[in-house]
Amino acid sequence: MSSLARAAAIVVALATVTPSASAERLGIGRVPSPAEIAGWDIDARPDGHGLPRGQGTVAQGLKLYDSLCASCHGDFGEAVGRNPELAGGIGSLTGPDPRRTIGSYWPYAATLFDYLRRAMPFGDAQSLEIDELYALTAYTLFLNDLLPTDGRLDQDSIHRLKMPNADGFVSPDPRPEFPPKAPCMTNCTSEIRIHSRARTSDGAGGQAR
Repeated sequence: MSSLARAAAIVVALATVTPSASAERLGIGRVPSPAEIAGWDIDARPDGHGLPRGQGTVAQGLKLYDSLCASCHGDFGEAVGRNPELAGGIGSLTGPDPRRTIGSYWPYAATLFDYLRRAMPFGDAQSLEIDELYALTAYTLFLNDLLPTDGRLDQDSIHRLKMPNADGFVSPDPRPEFPPKAPCMTNCTSEIRIHSRARTSDGAGGQAR
């Protein structure tokens, strides 16, 4: 069974155990309220499913980015210190110095929105309004020349935007599967052969003695 098939089987199995059934069987916990489920169920899929209604513009995103993001990611997405670079690098992934940015690496704009919604700003995640998230998504796409200066995003337009690396991910896993090798049970050997030795450094530029 492929890894994808195994994952699907696990999801199906978990889906059959409802919160109420689990609480009754184990005698612990309680059934979550609809409001609690709505607060947790905020993921957005690549095709746009799950995106909330709202809209934001590049101009609005600029103001938010300058106040919330630039201190870590740079004024133009170039990054500050060891923080992630957000802009540039398109076409670099197959070269000797790949740069994984929103423009070069991210496959879908909808999941970019999803990530910003769940994880940003750092240290204050899920503090932004929906329109603010659309605006920030629009501005980071603008930094990568994927939206014009007067660009605008909403729940209908965001998943129609084709990202440069949309075809850079493959599914399902193309690697062949091999059955696990059976352990040796007869005529086995306990011989241990050393094929190579690792050298370790003494920390001063020489070889440890």
